[in-house]
Amino acid sequence: MNRLPSLHLPDYPVKIRREAERLQIFDPVRGKYVALTPEEYVRQRFTAWLINDLHYPASLMNNEIALEVNGTRRRCDTLVFDRTGAHFMVIEYKAPEVQITQEVFDQIARYNMALRARYLTVSNGLQHYCCLMDYEHDTYHFVREIPDFMRVNLDLSSN
Repeated sequence: MNRLPSLHLPDYPVKIRREAERLQIFDPVRGKYVALTPEEYVRQRFTAWLINDLHYPASLMNNEIALEVNGTRRRCDTLVFDRTGAHFMVIEYKAPEVQITQEVFDQIARYNMALRARYLTVSNGLQHYCCLMDYEHDTYHFVREIPDFMRVNLDLSSN
């Protein structure tokens, strides 16, 4: 990975180092360097955007969460909790060259069968999709933008 791809996300500084001939990027959520892949670069830029612009507390985010879906172990890219500890948002990242298809939404929907988060979000760094789950009516709808954590959680507390 000679050059970092241009993304449709704010440009935040990232920490990159070379370790044993491999590039690594620092993940502040996990507190360690991880292999720098195109998908990981999207994750780091996306989570920086959530934290810096959309008020998501880093302390309520986890990356690479193990879960079991239909007896199979899987890994959720990012899981965000609300202030009560409930699953707030599941996020799936793809490399910029990977198109976001129905298959990607099916993947995150399978993860959400175990998690039952309020929002499902998919991004390849160029396109971002977010939907709000409606468990009462067993449906969902796409929202125009990724919700601001403070605004959504304030709305929840006033109900």
